[in-house]
Amino acid sequence: MLSLPFAGGLERPLRVLCLGAHADDIEIGCGGTVLGLAAAGAEFTWVVWSGTAARAAEARCGAAAFLGGGAKAEVIVKNFRDGFFPYDGVDIKRSFEELKRVVDPDVIFTHYRDDRHQDHRLISELTWNTFRDHRILEYEIPKWDGDLGAPNCFVALNREITRRKCEYLLSTFGSQRDKRWFTADTFHGLMRLRGVEAGAPEGFAEAFYAHKLVCAV
Repeated sequence: MLSLPFAGGLERPLRVLCLGAHADDIEIGCGGTVLGLAAAGAEFTWVVWSGTAARAAEARCGAAAFLGGGAKAEVIVKNFRDGFFPYDGVDIKRSFEELKRVVDPDVIFTHYRDDRHQDHRLISELTWNTFRDHRILEYEIPKWDGDLGAPNCFVALNREITRRKCEYLLSTFGSQRDKRWFTADTFHGLMRLRGVEAGAPEGFAEAFYAHKLVCAV
């Protein structure tokens, strides 16, 4: 297993862009990695593309919990309609172009391009369309569709971060607790499986899809 640092050679804080179609997507997909990067001093732009008033409030609470009080962050919550992103594609594309004019991230976390949820796929496609020359890592969301793949990039997590991720998810997103899959067992189990695949020292990891990485010798 080969390792590459997120911020090798940088003399400033790592700039991170997190993109999620819905409240809780970012936290489920890369919440453990976010906790680690926030503790290391990274700066964040955090964009959620949909939300009723209640879900928007959850999105902001989720960002606050995972970023903590010390991280420099801008949190943006859009109001595109959940489940209808392909039909609002022109307006969402315009929002991406506006975002590109004001952020230049070192790393972007976005949805997996083969995710079966149409909203997730559109956000992934527009991420690549808009930020073509950036480091993009696609995160995964467990769901009924059974669309988990074979990721090729892993971030090892310690037990404390794993515990906090599960705790924050369950305490923040009350609107999702009646869903059968939204449980600590689901999130903990996926991190444990990816930890096995990564050979993580404490047995837990989050996994990502890195379709294009260029390494300098």
